[in-house]
Amino acid sequence: MTIFNANLPLARGEPVPIPPTALFPHSQSPPLALVDVDSTPLPPRPRLLLVDDDESLLLTLKLVLERSGFDVVSAINVNEALKLISSQSFNVLLSDLHMPQAGDGLTVVSAMRHANPRAVTLLFSAYPEMKQATEALLRQTDEILVKPMGVELLVKTIREHLTNGTRPLPDPVVDVASVLEHETQSTIKFWLHAIHLDPQKVLVPLNDADRTAHLPYLFRDLVFRLRTPLPLGSRALVSPAAAKHGLLRRQQGYTAAMMVEESRMLQVSIFQTLQNNLAKIDFSRLLVGVMAIADEVDSQLAQQMAAYISESKVDAKPDRHSPTADPQAVEALLVPAPPLP
Repeated sequence: MTIFNANLPLARGEPVPIPPTALFPHSQSPPLALVDVDSTPLPPRPRLLLVDDDESLLLTLKLVLERSGFDVVSAINVNEALKLISSQSFNVLLSDLHMPQAGDGLTVVSAMRHANPRAVTLLFSAYPEMKQATEALLRQTDEILVKPMGVELLVKTIREHLTNGTRPLPDPVVDVASVLEHETQSTIKFWLHAIHLDPQKVLVPLNDADRTAHLPYLFRDLVFRLRTPLPLGSRALVSPAAAKHGLLRRQQGYTAAMMVEESRMLQVSIFQTLQNNLAKIDFSRLLVGVMAIADEVDSQLAQQMAAYISESKVDAKPDRHSPTADPQAVEALLVPAPPLP
């Protein structure tokens, strides 16, 4: 553990005592005195946003970096950091990765890249394997720094990045709705392939066009939901296409279990599409998008099942002639889907 005592000068020249504090736990490096850190400032004084949920570490590191020539603004959580990023300009972001949830720092990095695309972005992680395992994923980050890290090396690393500039800007990040809108056809193909691989789960013989006829409508509703989000806990929007699909699946001979299985496989296919495009997705909105997807797909299934069950009750009545039993009527349940991008 790196322990140090130091006196830092105030603006008036008065020393302020700093109690023994661990800068980075479990460090094997010898103790460092704050006064020994290179304090040669970079003109002009770089503005640095420091983000960490460890309050003692946040205070200590803030003093170290200020003594080293940086104008430091600190935030103790993600929400506070996002507010600062939206209202101020920074040259450097130095953020912990886990605050306290895994990957919280990614939200801060993504926001900084949007608001200050030329800012140096550095992430701290206490897990050495993160540097290798996520380097390809974290393309918006200039470097992943592994704890423990000595003060002198930290300051040197920040200065080098400021001198050399940020790495070339990555491809523009996109939102979840844009990914699904662009990848609608590939996601449908992936879903259909999964159905073909396990035909015992959906025994009704249909050609591919009839099997997937409802999906363009579902993706249209899904993209609309993502772009016009509802408050958490709100009732999902009514989808006439979902109700028509429930009626059609009954006429095609589906069981309720088959419809549930198709919906489950659809969610898997959608999430696989997101995984395949993870490097270009805006992390700051990813979790919200995933929750909206799950809610919308489940809502569509619920509306399909309500129509399916309602039709079942009507069919059980004696001497009932179902207009949807007519093949032409069944075909008319779905109008042609709008052109896909």
